[in-house]
Amino acid sequence: MPELLREVKKHYKKEGRAHLPWRQFDRPLPAGRQAYKILVSEIMLQQTQAERVIPFYKKFLKEFPTPKTLAQAPLSKVLKAWQGLGYNRRAKFLHQAAKIITEKYKGKLPTEVAKIEELPGVGHYSARAITIFAYNKPEVCIETNIRTVFIYFYFPPTRFNLAAGKISDAELLPLVAEALKSSKMQPRDFYAALMDYGAHLKGQGIALNSRSKHYTKQSKFEGSRRQKQAALLRTLLARGASEKELEKVLMSK
Repeated sequence: MPELLREVKKHYKKEGRAHLPWRQFDRPLPAGRQAYKILVSEIMLQQTQAERVIPFYKKFLKEFPTPKTLAQAPLSKVLKAWQGLGYNRRAKFLHQAAKIITEKYKGKLPTEVAKIEELPGVGHYSARAITIFAYNKPEVCIETNIRTVFIYFYFPPTRFNLAAGKISDAELLPLVAEALKSSKMQPRDFYAALMDYGAHLKGQGIALNSRSKHYTKQSKFEGSRRQKQAALLRTLLARGASEKELEKVLMSK
Protein backbone atom coordinates (compact mmCIF):
# COMPACT_ATOMS: atom_id res chain seq x y z
CA MET A 1 0.00 0.00 0.00
CA PRO A 2 2.74 2.59 0.78
CA GLU A 3 4.26 2.15 -2.69
CA LEU A 4 0.91 2.61 -4.42
CA LEU A 5 0.07 5.75 -2.46
CA ARG A 6 3.55 7.18 -2.88
CA GLU A 7 3.49 6.78 -6.66
CA VAL A 8 -0.09 7.95 -7.06
CA LYS A 9 0.46 11.08 -4.93
CA LYS A 10 3.72 11.89 -6.70
CA HIS A 11 2.10 11.66 -10.11
CA TYR A 12 -0.96 13.68 -9.02
CA LYS A 13 1.21 16.47 -7.65
CA LYS A 14 3.25 16.77 -10.85
CA GLU A 15 0.86 15.70 -13.59
CA GLY A 16 -2.67 15.67 -12.20
CA ARG A 17 -5.31 16.59 -14.78
CA ALA A 18 -6.28 19.89 -13.20
CA HIS A 19 -7.37 21.12 -16.64
CA LEU A 20 -10.45 18.91 -16.62
CA PRO A 21 -13.32 21.44 -16.39
CA TRP A 22 -15.43 19.35 -14.01
CA ARG A 23 -12.63 19.79 -11.49
CA GLN A 24 -12.65 23.55 -11.86
CA PHE A 25 -15.05 26.05 -10.36
CA ASP A 26 -14.49 29.78 -10.88
CA ARG A 27 -16.08 30.64 -7.57
CA PRO A 28 -17.59 28.80 -4.63
CA LEU A 29 -20.78 27.16 -5.85
CA PRO A 30 -23.76 26.00 -3.83
CA ALA A 31 -23.49 22.24 -3.37
CA GLY A 32 -26.56 21.66 -5.53
CA ARG A 33 -25.13 23.59 -8.51
CA GLN A 34 -21.78 21.86 -8.24
CA ALA A 35 -23.46 18.47 -7.99
CA TYR A 36 -25.39 19.10 -11.22
CA LYS A 37 -22.14 19.83 -13.07
CA ILE A 38 -20.64 16.64 -11.67
CA LEU A 39 -23.75 14.71 -12.72
CA VAL A 40 -23.36 15.96 -16.31
CA SER A 41 -19.68 15.04 -16.37
CA GLU A 42 -20.24 11.56 -14.95
CA ILE A 43 -22.96 10.71 -17.46
CA MET A 44 -20.79 11.99 -20.31
CA LEU A 45 -17.74 10.07 -19.07
CA GLN A 46 -19.55 6.73 -19.20
CA GLN A 47 -17.72 4.70 -21.89
CA THR A 48 -16.04 7.87 -23.19
CA GLN A 49 -12.50 9.19 -22.63
CA ALA A 50 -12.07 12.38 -20.61
CA GLU A 51 -10.32 14.45 -23.29
CA ARG A 52 -13.08 13.70 -25.78
CA VAL A 53 -15.75 14.78 -23.29
CA ILE A 54 -14.30 18.25 -22.56
CA PRO A 55 -15.72 20.25 -25.52
CA PHE A 56 -19.15 18.59 -25.23
CA TYR A 57 -19.25 19.23 -21.49
CA LYS A 58 -18.48 22.92 -21.90
CA LYS A 59 -21.02 23.36 -24.70
CA PHE A 60 -23.72 21.43 -22.84
CA LEU A 61 -23.39 23.42 -19.62
CA LYS A 62 -23.36 26.70 -21.51
CA GLU A 63 -26.68 25.73 -23.05
CA PHE A 64 -28.13 24.03 -19.95
CA PRO A 65 -26.46 25.62 -16.89
CA THR A 66 -28.97 24.30 -14.35
CA PRO A 67 -31.21 21.24 -13.93
CA LYS A 68 -34.22 23.48 -14.54
CA THR A 69 -32.98 24.75 -17.92
CA LEU A 70 -32.26 21.18 -18.99
CA ALA A 71 -35.60 19.88 -17.71
CA GLN A 72 -37.53 22.58 -19.57
CA ALA A 73 -35.74 22.03 -22.87
CA PRO A 74 -37.32 19.81 -25.53
CA LEU A 75 -35.62 16.45 -26.02
CA SER A 76 -34.67 17.42 -29.59
CA LYS A 77 -32.61 20.37 -28.31
CA VAL A 78 -30.85 18.16 -25.77
CA LEU A 79 -29.99 15.57 -28.42
CA LYS A 80 -28.64 18.24 -30.76
CA ALA A 81 -26.32 19.47 -28.00
CA TRP A 82 -25.23 15.88 -27.44
CA GLN A 83 -24.64 15.01 -31.11
CA GLY A 84 -21.18 13.66 -31.81
CA LEU A 85 -20.53 12.36 -28.29
CA GLY A 86 -22.20 9.00 -28.92
CA TYR A 87 -24.33 6.67 -26.80
CA ASN A 88 -27.23 9.09 -27.31
CA ARG A 89 -29.47 7.29 -24.84
CA ARG A 90 -27.39 8.94 -22.12
CA ALA A 91 -28.76 12.33 -23.19
CA LYS A 92 -32.32 11.10 -22.76
CA PHE A 93 -31.54 9.71 -19.29
CA LEU A 94 -29.84 12.96 -18.24
CA HIS A 95 -32.87 14.90 -19.49
CA GLN A 96 -35.16 12.66 -17.40
CA ALA A 97 -32.88 13.01 -14.37
CA ALA A 98 -33.04 16.82 -14.66
CA LYS A 99 -36.83 16.68 -14.60
CA ILE A 100 -36.81 14.56 -11.44
CA ILE A 101 -34.24 16.84 -9.76
CA THR A 102 -36.32 19.89 -10.66
CA GLU A 103 -39.71 18.50 -9.67
CA LYS A 104 -38.90 16.18 -6.77
CA TYR A 105 -35.79 17.79 -5.27
CA LYS A 106 -36.47 21.48 -6.05
CA GLY A 107 -33.51 21.78 -8.41
CA LYS A 108 -30.87 20.31 -6.10
CA LEU A 109 -29.36 16.85 -6.32
CA PRO A 110 -29.90 14.80 -3.18
CA THR A 111 -26.83 14.10 -1.08
CA GLU A 112 -27.72 10.48 -0.28
CA VAL A 113 -26.04 8.02 -2.61
CA ALA A 114 -29.11 5.73 -2.68
CA LYS A 115 -31.33 8.56 -3.94
CA ILE A 116 -28.78 9.62 -6.54
CA GLU A 117 -28.60 6.02 -7.77
CA GLU A 118 -32.34 6.09 -8.43
CA LEU A 119 -31.92 8.78 -11.12
CA PRO A 120 -32.14 7.57 -14.75
CA GLY A 121 -28.77 6.72 -16.25
CA VAL A 122 -27.00 6.72 -12.88
CA GLY A 123 -25.62 3.36 -11.84
CA HIS A 124 -23.77 2.06 -8.80
CA TYR A 125 -20.44 3.65 -9.68
CA SER A 126 -21.79 6.95 -11.04
CA ALA A 127 -23.87 7.58 -7.90
CA ARG A 128 -20.81 7.17 -5.71
CA ALA A 129 -18.61 9.26 -8.00
CA ILE A 130 -21.14 12.10 -7.88
CA THR A 131 -21.25 11.88 -4.08
CA ILE A 132 -17.44 11.87 -3.89
CA PHE A 133 -16.73 14.72 -6.29
CA ALA A 134 -19.72 16.92 -5.45
CA TYR A 135 -19.93 16.40 -1.70
CA ASN A 136 -16.45 15.05 -0.88
CA LYS A 137 -17.86 11.99 0.88
CA PRO A 138 -15.60 8.96 1.48
CA GLU A 139 -17.51 6.41 -0.59
CA VAL A 140 -15.71 3.31 -1.86
CA CYS A 141 -16.00 2.64 -5.58
CA ILE A 142 -14.10 1.45 -8.61
CA GLU A 143 -13.97 2.16 -12.34
CA THR A 144 -11.69 1.31 -15.24
CA ASN A 145 -8.69 3.50 -14.33
CA ILE A 146 -8.88 2.57 -10.66
CA ARG A 147 -8.97 -1.12 -11.60
CA THR A 148 -5.84 -0.61 -13.66
CA VAL A 149 -3.97 0.91 -10.71
CA PHE A 150 -4.85 -1.83 -8.21
CA ILE A 151 -4.30 -4.69 -10.62
CA TYR A 152 -0.94 -3.16 -11.55
CA PHE A 153 0.23 -2.97 -7.94
CA TYR A 154 -1.43 -6.04 -6.41
CA PHE A 155 -1.94 -8.52 -9.24
CA PRO A 156 1.03 -8.11 -11.60
CA PRO A 157 1.36 -10.86 -14.26
CA THR A 158 4.79 -11.76 -12.89
CA ARG A 159 3.24 -12.83 -9.56
CA PHE A 160 -0.34 -13.79 -10.40
CA ASN A 161 -1.50 -15.81 -13.38
CA LEU A 162 -5.10 -16.21 -14.44
CA ALA A 163 -5.27 -19.97 -14.05
CA ALA A 164 -7.63 -19.59 -11.10
CA GLY A 165 -9.82 -17.06 -12.90
CA LYS A 166 -9.91 -13.34 -13.44
CA ILE A 167 -9.83 -10.69 -10.73
CA SER A 168 -13.15 -9.51 -9.32
CA ASP A 169 -14.03 -6.10 -7.95
CA ALA A 170 -14.85 -7.84 -4.68
CA GLU A 171 -11.11 -8.50 -4.34
CA LEU A 172 -10.17 -4.93 -5.23
CA LEU A 173 -12.72 -2.90 -3.26
CA PRO A 174 -11.25 -3.69 0.21
CA LEU A 175 -7.88 -2.53 -1.13
CA VAL A 176 -9.45 0.71 -2.37
CA ALA A 177 -11.09 1.25 1.04
CA GLU A 178 -7.80 0.65 2.84
CA ALA A 179 -5.94 3.00 0.51
CA LEU A 180 -8.54 5.74 0.96
CA LYS A 181 -8.23 5.50 4.74
CA SER A 182 -4.42 5.34 4.70
CA SER A 183 -3.97 8.15 2.18
CA LYS A 184 -5.26 10.89 4.53
CA MET A 185 -6.38 12.70 1.37
CA GLN A 186 -9.68 14.39 0.71
CA PRO A 187 -11.91 11.79 -1.01
CA ARG A 188 -12.26 13.81 -4.22
CA ASP A 189 -8.47 14.27 -4.43
CA PHE A 190 -7.84 10.61 -3.66
CA TYR A 191 -10.08 9.39 -6.48
CA ALA A 192 -8.91 12.05 -8.91
CA ALA A 193 -5.31 10.99 -8.23
CA LEU A 194 -6.13 7.30 -8.75
CA MET A 195 -7.93 7.99 -12.03
CA ASP A 196 -5.12 10.16 -13.30
CA TYR A 197 -2.51 7.54 -12.46
CA GLY A 198 -4.60 4.83 -14.11
CA ALA A 199 -4.90 6.98 -17.25
CA HIS A 200 -1.12 7.49 -17.10
CA LEU A 201 -0.49 3.75 -16.94
CA LYS A 202 -2.74 3.17 -19.95
CA GLY A 203 -0.89 5.93 -21.79
CA GLN A 204 2.28 3.95 -21.16
CA GLY A 205 0.70 0.92 -22.83
CA ILE A 206 -0.10 -0.85 -19.55
CA ALA A 207 -3.56 -2.23 -20.26
CA LEU A 208 -4.66 -4.58 -17.49
CA ASN A 209 -8.45 -4.38 -17.41
CA SER A 210 -8.76 -7.51 -19.54
CA ARG A 211 -7.63 -9.33 -16.39
CA SER A 212 -10.80 -8.19 -14.61
CA LYS A 213 -13.94 -10.32 -14.40
CA HIS A 214 -15.90 -7.18 -15.23
CA TYR A 215 -14.06 -6.33 -18.45
CA THR A 216 -16.06 -6.17 -21.65
CA LYS A 217 -14.47 -5.14 -24.92
CA GLN A 218 -16.11 -2.08 -26.42
CA SER A 219 -17.74 -2.93 -29.73
CA LYS A 220 -16.64 -1.17 -32.92
CA PHE A 221 -18.72 1.82 -33.98
CA GLU A 222 -18.35 1.29 -37.71
CA GLY A 223 -21.23 -0.78 -39.01
CA SER A 224 -22.77 -1.11 -35.55
CA ARG A 225 -26.33 -0.57 -34.41
CA ARG A 226 -25.10 2.56 -32.63
CA GLN A 227 -23.85 4.04 -35.90
CA LYS A 228 -27.16 3.35 -37.64
CA GLN A 229 -29.09 4.79 -34.70
CA ALA A 230 -26.95 7.95 -34.71
CA ALA A 231 -27.54 8.42 -38.45
CA LEU A 232 -31.28 7.96 -38.02
CA LEU A 233 -31.38 10.43 -35.13
CA ARG A 234 -29.58 13.05 -37.23
CA THR A 235 -32.21 12.60 -39.95
CA LEU A 236 -35.08 12.82 -37.48
CA LEU A 237 -33.67 15.90 -35.78
CA ALA A 238 -33.13 17.61 -39.13
CA ARG A 239 -36.78 17.19 -40.06
CA GLY A 240 -38.13 18.13 -36.64
CA ALA A 241 -39.39 14.74 -35.53
CA SER A 242 -41.66 14.45 -32.52
CA GLU A 243 -40.38 13.51 -29.07
CA LYS A 244 -42.22 10.19 -29.36
CA GLU A 245 -40.35 9.35 -32.58
CA LEU A 246 -37.00 10.29 -31.04
CA GLU A 247 -37.64 8.22 -27.91
CA LYS A 248 -38.64 5.21 -30.00
CA VAL A 249 -35.28 5.28 -31.80
CA LEU A 250 -33.31 5.92 -28.63
CA MET A 251 -34.85 3.00 -26.76
CA SER A 252 -34.73 0.52 -29.67
CA LYS A 253 -32.38 -2.45 -29.35
